Amino acid sequence: MNDIVIQTEAITKTYVSGTNEVQAVRGIDLTVRKGEFVAIMGASGSGKSTLMNLLGCLDSPTSGSYELDAVRTEGLEKNELAAIRNQKIGFVFQGFNLLPRTTAIENVELPLLYDRSGKKRDTRALATAALERVGLADRLEHQPSELSGGQQQRVAIARALVTEPALVLADEPTGNLDTRTSMEVMKLFQELNEQGITIVLVTHEPDIAAYAKRIVEVRDGKIRLDHEVINRRNAAVDLQEAA
Repeated sequence: MNDIVIQTEAITKTYVSGTNEVQAVRGIDLTVRKGEFVAIMGASGSGKSTLMNLLGCLDSPTSGSYELDAVRTEGLEKNELAAIRNQKIGFVFQGFNLLPRTTAIENVELPLLYDRSGKKRDTRALATAALERVGLADRLEHQPSELSGGQQQRVAIARALVTEPALVLADEPTGNLDTRTSMEVMKLFQELNEQGITIVLVTHEPDIAAYAKRIVEVRDGKIRLDHEVINRRNAAVDLQEAA
């Protein structure tokens, strides 16, 4: 059985502005297997955000190949990429991206409503289960304005999980949170990963990357380091020490 979730071969991304060309990603080879927890690190301008957009099928590479959960993505049309994003990727963003006048459970239901697979699902039951999974069983009918920042991010994580994707892709998920709440969110990510969920997290913070099992460092559009985390941080322990 193929356990590879992400497989890129020499992918590049070049942006053209007038007569100028900017090579944001320069021939990256990356493999992520099922059940991994990978942090992609890099400074501003390193190419990590462009790489995240390519991995999330939000953009297409200029050259090279990308296979996501056994599906080749290069050359696909926008609607085909949208279907792959919906079925295979759960996104978690820094700004939560929740609909403001919509309840938690309605926010989590949204990806199921856009599901093009033709499957008939009990969307409310699935959304309820996802919110229970992130510890928000008592917040189903709350709107984002009635939730703390950490709770809003948990709703966003539940929304990412509800379609049972092959990959959870988190872009600076603690960027709008204080230190303690960041630890709580990273503890949740660690727990979900222990349950077998594949997570790729994009961050510029070494302290956050240290909660992952593997760190990929990007600089000048290339992977400069790819290593297992030896002194891995434990969010549960950090929370106990902070109490």
